[in-house]
Amino acid sequence: MSSAAAMEAIDELVQLSESMRQAASLLADDDPSDETASRRPSTFLNAVALGNVGAGKSAVLNSLIGHPVLPTGENGATRAPIVVDLERDPGLSSKSIVLQIDSKSQQVSASALRHSLQDRLSKGASGGSGRGRSDEIYLKLRTSTAPPLKLIDLPGIDQRVMDDSTISEYAGHNDAILIVVIPAMQAADVASSRVLRLAKDIDPDGTRTIGVLSKVDQAAADAKTVSCVQAILSNKGAPRAAADIEWVALIGQSVSIASAQSGSVGSENSLETAWRAEAETLKSILTGAPQSKLGRIALVDTIAKQIRKRMKIRLPNMLSRLQGKSQIVQDELARLGESMVQSAEGTRAVALELCREFEDKFLAHITSGEGSGWKIVASFEGKFPDRIKQLPLDRHFDLNNVKRIVLEADGYQPYLISPEKGLRSLIKGVLEMAKEPSRLCVEEVHRVLLDIVNAAANATPGLGRYPPFKREVIAIASSALDAFKSDAKKMVVALVDMERAFVPPKHFIRLVQRRMERQRREDELKNSRSSKKGQDTDQSKMNRASSPQTGSDETGGNLKSMKDKSNQQDKDTKEGPNLQVAGPGGEITAGYLLKKSAKDNKWSRRWFVLNEKSGKLGYTKKQEERHFRGVIVLEECNLEEIEEGEISKSSKDSKKANGQEKGPSLVFKITNRVAYKTVLKAHSAVILKAESMADKVEWIKKIKGVIQSKGGSVKGPNTPEDGSMRQSRSDGSLDTMARRPADPEEELRWMSQEVRGYVEAVLNSLAANVPKVNTCSFR
Repeated sequence: MSSAAAMEAIDELVQLSESMRQAASLLADDDPSDETASRRPSTFLNAVALGNVGAGKSAVLNSLIGHPVLPTGENGATRAPIVVDLERDPGLSSKSIVLQIDSKSQQVSASALRHSLQDRLSKGASGGSGRGRSDEIYLKLRTSTAPPLKLIDLPGIDQRVMDDSTISEYAGHNDAILIVVIPAMQAADVASSRVLRLAKDIDPDGTRTIGVLSKVDQAAADAKTVSCVQAILSNKGAPRAAADIEWVALIGQSVSIASAQSGSVGSENSLETAWRAEAETLKSILTGAPQSKLGRIALVDTIAKQIRKRMKIRLPNMLSRLQGKSQIVQDELARLGESMVQSAEGTRAVALELCREFEDKFLAHITSGEGSGWKIVASFEGKFPDRIKQLPLDRHFDLNNVKRIVLEADGYQPYLISPEKGLRSLIKGVLEMAKEPSRLCVEEVHRVLLDIVNAAANATPGLGRYPPFKREVIAIASSALDAFKSDAKKMVVALVDMERAFVPPKHFIRLVQRRMERQRREDELKNSRSSKKGQDTDQSKMNRASSPQTGSDETGGNLKSMKDKSNQQDKDTKEGPNLQVAGPGGEITAGYLLKKSAKDNKWSRRWFVLNEKSGKLGYTKKQEERHFRGVIVLEECNLEEIEEGEISKSSKDSKKANGQEKGPSLVFKITNRVAYKTVLKAHSAVILKAESMADKVEWIKKIKGVIQSKGGSVKGPNTPEDGSMRQSRSDGSLDTMARRPADPEEELRWMSQEVRGYVEAVLNSLAANVPKVNTCSFR
């Protein structure tokens, strides 16, 4: 067979392959005329070269191309997958190569392409892994000498960059032709060849595998090797592993020789001459081998036979499926009725029905999380709140930055009581940062919805019967989502701007009130020190003036009664707390407490568990329950001991409480450090009552240790409201109590902390409300 006849045979196969591709598209409900439709590419015309380093794979593919385009070398010139998509153009000269990039064409030389590939492979070897499609080099060439195939040149399988996944990615397709290249010098060991075993694993039947014995001229002097090559080609005495596939013998350097001759002589027929010379050389070396298996023409003919064989295997199954598809279409037409598709009203009814089906599929993806629907929830509840939490609040609320903003906002006229203007500027600047995460949330949801539109269209069976209508539905839905995205961005930005523009005046009023209250308490503290010193002085004078014998009996009686009362009050304390302790270091404490209900003002007995390590206090209704009904994060809280009469809601209860003898209080309260934040669920305070004084002492001790380690405050029954007077660090005297200094920098730090609490509350509100705006905008 001549070279032209082999090319014509492959041209016919190209037409058949395109017809089979269109049939496969119809079976997959794709539009065969839509070039951008997502479909699996046809692999009938793919040829993948497999072999070890230096086997001559690139030289064999150059022989098929007709030009020395691919780099060759003994030490493994191919370091990454190279895909050469060939298109045959008989109108070009045998020396012309046209490189196609997108819609542009450029005529290039083989040497220029080869050098460019060598540079890219060298850079890839130094900077990349060389694995997979991410490092793939793709070329689309148009010549008059090459068959219309897609040639894939893989690195040697014994190279570090090659693994089973990469080989399977290219050679694992059911219809790709495998060209197994083995040097002729290794013909005697072909039965143990690793590349042949790999081809057997991929193609057990050998229906799409072609063996190539390359570099035959290098083995011409070895009679034993020549005999092995002839036995493999003739399939007489060949190893069993090589007997099931077609074999071809090549020299592999004919293209390089022809290129050199055409450059010096300029003959159009130099390539044909070189191929004929290669065939004659092979005949002289392999005198006992079939001539139909020698040279480049034999390789092209063998590839055409293997492609034809694969198509024959595929056609019966494809025809059967097409007949079944045709029957489904006919049944559907019968169901719809001929009149419905022959009139405008009928067409409109069919279109509306298909739109309803598409809408149902779209909503099913969103509501059930099917397909990409779960990504919307992940964006709302995961990524967006995380971005809000990652905003650099520490940098903005740094004292130096706060001081700078306050000075810039107030100018050269300083504030008198509270830097309201500066703090408003600080709040606006911090909340401005919430706009970008909000926009990103809208973008993410928009991308997910576009994916859901395509998935819902593909999952609607009726739309597959009308590909143009399917494309129109997708285009309309995508356009609507684009408009919704624009509206959603405007709405979330407006929501942030509303929070920036409106800062409640009571927030700044509270700052002033707390500052004045703190100053008042400091004055009272100074006065109380002075009065106490005076009382101590008077008492010492009275003690010195009184006789030690006078009233000794009375004094003894009073001391005895006081001791009895003290013993009676401390009885529970001496008995010890009725609490359970667990954990390696005793960090878990559990026991019963009475919890005050905010609804009916009644006490409810609940089982509480305190974890000092995590700083959390949780409770259940019964001790046996395994899941907490509520958890209090103590690091955000303050602790306060209160009198039981203080929590009575009605005046009647208050009078009743005042009428009774006042005993030790078992009640304490947990509140948030920030006044407008909640402690548990929607409650701003949790009131608890111990069952005994011993239990209360132990609970107070444990909870106080957790709260004070996190910077919180603990207040006794007579401590001021905001807890500015902290507990003594040593002997409990008033002189050693810590209180806030009155310098302006400390005041500014305290104010910035208050403002930060307000900003964090607003950001938490935005994290909850921006998804709602998104939902409304895209609905």
